Amino acid sequence: MAESSSRTLACSVLFVELAGYAHLPAGEQLRQKRMLNALLAQELTQVPKPERVVHDYEGAAAVAFLSDVEAGLVAGIGVQGGAGELKLRMGLNFGTVHVVKDLGGQTTIVGDGVNDAQRVAGTAQVGQLLASGGYRDIVSRLSPDHAALFEIAALRSDAQRREHELFLVRFDRPAQAAPARGAEQASVFDAGPHLIVSGYERATVQRALDELAAKGARVVSPISRVGDKWMASCDHPGVRLSECKVEKLGFTSIVTGPTRQAVAAKVAELAELGGRLQGEIEEEGGVWTAVCDTGGAGR
Repeated sequence: MAESSSRTLACSVLFVELAGYAHLPAGEQLRQKRMLNALLAQELTQVPKPERVVHDYEGAAAVAFLSDVEAGLVAGIGVQGGAGELKLRMGLNFGTVHVVKDLGGQTTIVGDGVNDAQRVAGTAQVGQLLASGGYRDIVSRLSPDHAALFEIAALRSDAQRREHELFLVRFDRPAQAAPARGAEQASVFDAGPHLIVSGYERATVQRALDELAAKGARVVSPISRVGDKWMASCDHPGVRLSECKVEKLGFTSIVTGPTRQAVAAKVAELAELGGRLQGEIEEEGGVWTAVCDTGGAGR
């Protein structure tokens, strides 16, 4: 599905938030947010990029599935099953979403469809995946197997004091045999500014990280247990992120570096701390430059 600069459509939205995020120490906030981003990136690899839009929030994320209504359910179940130590609340909704370009040229999503998904997630208990009645009705029509996953959980009142049904998504995962020791290899996939390394054995993930480090990659998130897997993230080899410089001028950070990829990766790090790219990354005299509104974030 080709994207235009601005459009409005009805689609499914998955909202995922870290419970208690605001009360965590800054270092723990960053660690958990990176783990959540890695988990989402892994679950979204089966959805083509033109068919999804991810909007990043502080301690949360919203994903709009532009073509496949069922994709939100599959991704939500996958994130729930792989959460591990992360304390997540999740909400699914079907509604109107505006896909737009922000001032930094990034594709983002706004609208009632996103806001309602966030409200549903806010009603969920830690570890729960809740769905609005609208989402449940549409998905249940597609398959009787889907209908069996939902059970009535609660009623929520809106600003007009109208009550809406919320449904708990229940999915019993079949037991899986662990891969034979020595036969399993770590998976490495591109999550934009970083590479995500995952595997069922910590040793295989460490070996993959060592191989990437030998090529010049720098570990961004150390190996952590996420669900039934071990996961870590690192820079792309050869990005030369360490050669980037960040100069702070009030709430503005100016990032300079030897390559566009390196500057983009540094901008992505600032984005994880709440920064937003202003304009385009530009090159002049062999030096690449980006300007970010960091609101006090930075390194």
